[in-house]
Amino acid sequence: MADRPARRSPQLHRGRVVRTERLTAHMVRVVLGGDGLAAFHAGEWTDHYVKLLFPAEGVTYPDPFDVARVRAEFPREQWPRTRTYTVRAWDAAARELTLDFVCHGDEGLAGPWAAGATPGEEILFLGPGGAYAPAPDADWHLLVGDESALPAIAAALERLAGRAGTSPGAGGDVPVHAFIEVAGPEEEQKLTAPREAGIVWLHRGGAPVGEALCRAVRALDFPSGPVHAFVHGEAGWVKEMRRHLRLDRAVPRERLSISGYWRRGHDEDGWQASKPAWNARVEAEQEGAAA
Repeated sequence: MADRPARRSPQLHRGRVVRTERLTAHMVRVVLGGDGLAAFHAGEWTDHYVKLLFPAEGVTYPDPFDVARVRAEFPREQWPRTRTYTVRAWDAAARELTLDFVCHGDEGLAGPWAAGATPGEEILFLGPGGAYAPAPDADWHLLVGDESALPAIAAALERLAGRAGTSPGAGGDVPVHAFIEVAGPEEEQKLTAPREAGIVWLHRGGAPVGEALCRAVRALDFPSGPVHAFVHGEAGWVKEMRRHLRLDRAVPRERLSISGYWRRGHDEDGWQASKPAWNARVEAEQEGAAA
């Protein structure tokens, strides 16, 4: 999952399910294609994201669908519900968009949709947004996330692997430390990464989400030189890591991409509504402590 403001006005697209794949017991891959992706483009960022639109039950929308018109003419409770997902891959030549979904049975909205999606089924979405890619000038990279950040971390590792062995200054032969927390060993995935990348899979078991991640990052002997860090996942542990990296490790704000993709006890609608105030409060608290 991903979630930062887009650098351009979000555009509406219509994707058609081409195929699906069960990656692990709780991760489903959906590949979208079709002529409705003719105007879609991605590739600048490794955390590109799209916002899937799920119609409110029993509501008929204008055809052609227009987000601005719906929001102007329909009461809020009839607006489509949005769910944000990272672009795992975009194949411009084949015009195929790959999205990975964390699925827990009937829990949630997008997960059950992905688990039951069939070829030919269509879905509307907005995007892409995005703001992060591994900086070529970093002396090393730190990637930290739970399952929701796994697609973006995988894309970042692939970008770094593509730079490896290229011209000096391309940023592909620098140390990479990636910490990924999943429920158990059965949720690990094979990732494309630089040969020397240190990828650590942490198994949560019955512990609170993010606890193992925070412990691992605190114990890491940071390499010398400027880091470019990507830290995303559940908002509670991300808040702890923000404090640790900004205050204890003195990582400058501009070298840190950090955000709560989700918050325990909240669905995306509730979290997105409260997230700006949460972020502002956390930032003020931690910047004040750093002063």
